[in-house]
Amino acid sequence: MNNLTIKSVINIRTVVQWFFMFWVVGIGIRFGMFINSVESGAAAPFVSRPPGVEGFLPIGALTSLKYWLVSGEIHPVHPAALVIFLSILLMSLLAKKSFCSWLCPVGTFSEAAYKVGRKLFGRNFRIWRWLDITLRGIKYLLLLIFVKLILMDMPTEALAGFLDAPYWAVSDVKMLHFFTRMSITTMVVLAILTFFSLLYKNFWCRYLCPYGALLGLASLVSPFKIRRDEAGCTGCQRCSAACPSDLPVHSCRAVSSPECTGCLACVAHCPEQNVLAMQPLFWKQPLPAWVYPAVVVLIFMAGIGAGMAGGHWHSSLNYSDYQRLIPLVPYLSH
Repeated sequence: MNNLTIKSVINIRTVVQWFFMFWVVGIGIRFGMFINSVESGAAAPFVSRPPGVEGFLPIGALTSLKYWLVSGEIHPVHPAALVIFLSILLMSLLAKKSFCSWLCPVGTFSEAAYKVGRKLFGRNFRIWRWLDITLRGIKYLLLLIFVKLILMDMPTEALAGFLDAPYWAVSDVKMLHFFTRMSITTMVVLAILTFFSLLYKNFWCRYLCPYGALLGLASLVSPFKIRRDEAGCTGCQRCSAACPSDLPVHSCRAVSSPECTGCLACVAHCPEQNVLAMQPLFWKQPLPAWVYPAVVVLIFMAGIGAGMAGGHWHSSLNYSDYQRLIPLVPYLSH
């Protein structure tokens, strides 16, 4: 796999990232139009509700996951949240933390932000190593809190009660209002996060995202890993310098860190042919450059397709349910 080929894959990643970003924005706009028709009292929606909006409900999806595990049934309210969650989790189990660097809109924004910051300030800044490692623990602590509260402490009866409650039913509406009716506090917090994202590579993803922490831990068992041919490596360390997660790629036989997102930046910056490659342990020969991107996208599409084919994509809530529930949103938010 030569550098020209792998750099073309990096370009493909950029296309995939922004295609998914615009697709997600389109889902948000469509959902906003649907809710606007409900709130305006229209007899029928101008557009149908897009189930993909449930991808913004990962905490509820975690609750749905436990409900599915203990009951054997997928709850009919917002089933797409669980389908999307499981599809992304499967991506990490099989193809590293690829969702973060290939599909996640927040990851795409974070990457764009630090690249803009590099142009504005001439470089990206680095936090002291000891502090960087300490701060990375925050996202794992947040993950632990969610896992304890939902997967460990929440009794079975409470699961059904939460998933049947109006609060969960309108959680997608509340998420929409989070973006469309921001409070001053929310805007200040987002502005601060954006500022730090300009200065430091992937600030949110590296330090604060519990979703990324979960996917990183799942990725530890992934057969796909960045693998280094020690015999052909010259020790130039360009791979490590290019890594957005600041991993010591140049000293690893295989990069097993949960911080690796499979972005392939290290492979693209390696000056030697076939020294670095993203491939499974059982495959000894260099893979064509398109294989890993194809695996990443196909796993996600297969997961979503399975959910659709199994009848677990569209919510059991109908238009009249939203007409009844949306007036309750202000009271369910506090």
